Amino acid sequence: MSEIILGKYHGVGNDYLIFDPKKNDVVLNERLIRQLCRRNIGVGADGILYGPVMEDKKIKVRIFNPDGSEAEKSGNGIRIFSRYLKDAGYVKERQYYLTTKAGETLVTFLDDAGNCMRVDMGYAVFEAEQIPALGFEGEVVGESIFFCDNFYNATCVSMGNPNCVIMLERVDREKALHLGPYVENAKYFPNRINMQLCQIVDEKNIQVEIYERGAGYTFASGTGACAAAAASHRLGLVEDAVTVHMHGGDLFIEFEKDGRIFMTGPVVYIGKITVAEQFFA
Repeated sequence: MSEIILGKYHGVGNDYLIFDPKKNDVVLNERLIRQLCRRNIGVGADGILYGPVMEDKKIKVRIFNPDGSEAEKSGNGIRIFSRYLKDAGYVKERQYYLTTKAGETLVTFLDDAGNCMRVDMGYAVFEAEQIPALGFEGEVVGESIFFCDNFYNATCVSMGNPNCVIMLERVDREKALHLGPYVENAKYFPNRINMQLCQIVDEKNIQVEIYERGAGYTFASGTGACAAAAASHRLGLVEDAVTVHMHGGDLFIEFEKDGRIFMTGPVVYIGKITVAEQFFA
């Protein structure tokens, strides 16, 4: 046994720990992930980014939620891990491809320090089978779905991970905390689901509150921002460029003519953390 060295970063308030297997000889397991992510008696984070892992000469990151479950994709996680790769000297190019469980993603650094990035997030998929969402056929767009105590106007979107966007006239943290557990664990979603409560401010701005699978209420989410923007765009409520305002800050989402989605946002380096051996022994 030996101590653990972690990096900590945040993207618009969505914070992650970096666990680099090249710098640690401790095995990262579910119990340790839960311990490290707990805010009062651990280090505290919305998740852990494990890597770099090299597969077929490609750089891969594994994304873990605070409950130890593995996520397919994370928009803020992709930006944060990219900044770490730059800081640690693994990546020197202006553009590179990062592989997640959901596939390859092109990342472009917009400055030399890696403070801001534009990420190709791929395409939004609304097909029930792809999300998956049981009991629906075709696209799940603007459906009236029952959660907890009422019917809600919901659009389900896969951004490589499953999302349920609920359109409301007004969103707030309390509503997200109340509704989130019911949506995440609803019978329609066999793999559970991330929830975004979405309020249209105008054709260029939306306000979003987020409750994530395995993490609970979060200040921000990159894939969540893309999902909420994609649902709003699909419903004809916003233009091709949208600023998504979240509790932790803003992300800029753009839609190409073919539907491809790009996300632009910042990353902040918080620091290096050394975890004592007796903490996890």
